[in-house]
Amino acid sequence: MATVSLGNLSRQKSFSGKAGNFGAVATSTSVRASLTTLLMMFSDVFGVLFALVLALNIGLERVLGTGSSDLWRVVGPKTPLSWELGYLACFVVALLLVNYHQGLYGHTLGYSALYEQRRTVQSGLIAGLLLCGALYSTHNTAMSRAVVFYFIALSTAFTCITRGVWRFLMFRRYERGVDASNVVILGATGIGMALHRQIVGNRHLGRVFKGFVHSSGNSANSKTSAELSLGTLDQLRYLARQHFIDEIIIAEPCSMDVTRDLIDLARELKLEILVIPGFYDGITPEAPIEYVGDFPVVAIHRRDEKVAALFLKRVSDVVLSCAALFVSLPVLLTVAVAIKLDSPGPVLYLSERIGKKGRVFRCFKFRTMVADAEKRKQALVGQNERTGILFKMKNDPRITRVGAWLRKYSLDEIPQFLNVLRGDMSLVGPRPPLATEVEKYELEHFRRLEVLPGLTGLWQVRARQDPSFERYVALDLAYVENWSLWLDLKILVHTAEVVFRGTGC
Repeated sequence: MATVSLGNLSRQKSFSGKAGNFGAVATSTSVRASLTTLLMMFSDVFGVLFALVLALNIGLERVLGTGSSDLWRVVGPKTPLSWELGYLACFVVALLLVNYHQGLYGHTLGYSALYEQRRTVQSGLIAGLLLCGALYSTHNTAMSRAVVFYFIALSTAFTCITRGVWRFLMFRRYERGVDASNVVILGATGIGMALHRQIVGNRHLGRVFKGFVHSSGNSANSKTSAELSLGTLDQLRYLARQHFIDEIIIAEPCSMDVTRDLIDLARELKLEILVIPGFYDGITPEAPIEYVGDFPVVAIHRRDEKVAALFLKRVSDVVLSCAALFVSLPVLLTVAVAIKLDSPGPVLYLSERIGKKGRVFRCFKFRTMVADAEKRKQALVGQNERTGILFKMKNDPRITRVGAWLRKYSLDEIPQFLNVLRGDMSLVGPRPPLATEVEKYELEHFRRLEVLPGLTGLWQVRARQDPSFERYVALDLAYVENWSLWLDLKILVHTAEVVFRGTGC
């Protein structure tokens, strides 16, 4: 196993021995948390507007016993429209501010579901009282009190529902390994073992425990910690690549030199570093305290992620995939019938692939080979036209007549839009490898698994016919290093040209 000493790492920024200098590498607010907050606020506003429509309809039926033509009688004929909108804005702003003050935005999974729901009900009632206060202070007696009651009650109910939906969706994503952070703990001390139990026992924290690392002079102090040990700090560069580490939690006192070297390495490998408060006197006093389960932690290094750009990438993936599936629906049905008539076997070929951070997922494709293609592969290994670990034959006898046509125009890839919608893949990215291929990867090859795999990528548009595995990996790593939305757009345009020319294989 190749190892690199932390002491030999080149420093990108010099640090003095003062603890206060660590404040330069800690951030006060996570961009990801801010984006999540905006999305949750938007869902709350949508819930309030839906509650308003429903409350007005209930008021029309139960208060006046009439239809929508008498809507003005419900909201108040003597109240100007601008005042009505002002009351609505007052309620919305009050609800958002109270929710924010109650800590109901951002990463809320640290709370129990019951605690979150109780706080949500309190916020709705407080915002409702402020609305009633606004009506009273402006002497508005024309507004239907029943409609106001329904509006407050339904708004509170809908915000509770959206909170439950957020929690359910995040739990599901974490269970599938999506968006969860891979964590190593420095120090298998009493605190380190307790942190390990918190992370393993609470999947809703969004963290996956990978193991312990130890200082060069220390070792595991129990049988349990020895079994969970990954190695020493000198091996951290290798371990971070191999296990797709996102976060290091320091659970034992370290010297300033070791901590500075860790931060340099974290910058290079884009890792986050958290520490238990109290290990370093005066360290980042302005940094906010977070919680990993019951344990307070402080960030001394944050990754510089393109969170907004990644969010736009995900939105474009979903929108374009939905549009592609809708437009290609007649093609999908035609291809499915053609595959069934051409050869026996299923229409779809389901293959286990390795995705982001080594997560296994089922990749969907139209079947282009005979049903027993995997059994016949061993006999054809000697005719492989690719170099390295990939397998490819120009005239593969396992390919069916319809399959050859599908591959020529890349139509066999259409079902993978479903993988994009599930979050397993993106439209653009490195192609998802097989587990047998990943087993033969060298250390640098693992970097291509740091992003979501894609339907298309640089290799597909620049060197699809190139048999070199080194060229294949080099283009994927170039994409990982230089990713941008503009690069994705250019790859998608070139992919469309390749598809229409029918140069697939």
